[in-house]
Amino acid sequence: MFWKKSNKSNEGVNWHELSSVNQLDSLIEESKEQPVLIYKHSTRCSISSMVLDRLERSWSSEGNNIKAYYLDLISFRDVSNAIAENFGIYHESPQVILLKDGKATFNASHMSISFSAIKDQA
Repeated sequence: MFWKKSNKSNEGVNWHELSSVNQLDSLIEESKEQPVLIYKHSTRCSISSMVLDRLERSWSSEGNNIKAYYLDLISFRDVSNAIAENFGIYHESPQVILLKDGKATFNASHMSISFSAIKDQA
């Protein structure tokens, strides 16, 4: 056998849906209490699906107080546009944006997205 399945339990990401521009103010306020992650996902893109799967498999709650939001940007492109405008971050997909203290403090796209990078910035 060339690989061994890990015995590590992976509890996964507790995703919260981001589907309204009006939610952005709430996320900014939440980020003053705990880090908030936005994952911008294209349901039509295989790379976005692969990155999402990789993020979910590596996610751990241990020592992690990040609140994670999932944005289906095909269905809610207006929310994605508002994120780009509000935080001054060029739109990409897939993309993660980390909010802390009311500001976007970290963002990554495509294969640069990893749980360890997110956790290091949180």
